[in-house]
Amino acid sequence: MNKEFERIQNCLEAIRDITDFVPKVALVLGSGLGNYASELNVECEISYSDIPGFPVSTAPGHEGKFIFGTVGNVPVVCMKGRVHYYEGYDMEDVVLPIRIMGLLGAQLLFLTNASGGIKQGFKPGDLMLIRDQISFFVPSPLRGENIKGLGTRFPDMSHIYDPDFSDKIVKCAVSRDILLKEGIYVQTKGPNYESPAEIALCRTMGADAVGMSTACEAIAARHMNMKVVGVSCIANLAAGISPTPLSEQDVIDAAEAASEKFTTLVTVAIKELGGELK
Repeated sequence: MNKEFERIQNCLEAIRDITDFVPKVALVLGSGLGNYASELNVECEISYSDIPGFPVSTAPGHEGKFIFGTVGNVPVVCMKGRVHYYEGYDMEDVVLPIRIMGLLGAQLLFLTNASGGIKQGFKPGDLMLIRDQISFFVPSPLRGENIKGLGTRFPDMSHIYDPDFSDKIVKCAVSRDILLKEGIYVQTKGPNYESPAEIALCRTMGADAVGMSTACEAIAARHMNMKVVGVSCIANLAAGISPTPLSEQDVIDAAEAASEKFTTLVTVAIKELGGELK
């Protein structure tokens, strides 16, 4: 057995020793958005530190645990805190939680994050539906020996973010009178913020928002044939656009300020999308 697949199976067994909960939706909560977990009808919580071989979140605003529960009638596994490449973990560690949630039964991965706005007209507090992504600033999570138990060697990435499900999220936003912008997200390595010249390059490449997570997780999920959707909270304006120096606290504060409309949108969307899953 592939060594990494063996580790994944060991983590999966440790979780199954605690709960037999089978989710339909996997939800990843980004910086400053962790309070959404309070919206779940919780059945079980498991700290990452209680799972042997599992990476532990060290980033501010990332508590580090799985929460199993329901949103309406939809069974959800929620990551309250993700693992980032900049924390020093290998990319296979970063996407380990995504792979485990897929093997637990999740068919849809709902990604959220806090990002820096690049596109003209974006402002802190905006929500952006992620339509596509740029990921080649960070290593691919599929680098190395392919894990055949997860997916094919060369998976197609023509539609990383499911077009139909993404359209449904737009309709959910309209139904709740929530302004939802759309754009392309680019992941950088971090932990330092980008330079103005790097942001200018990202804009030239077509990126509308920038952050330090998410894209690698989406690739790992698509490798497993999970459906993926994503919503980014524009927490600040990127370097060279922002009139003030960037700070992690500003990111957390802006995300928390937008939490009410974020909570409403994610809740309505999960109920809607969950009904489409088998």
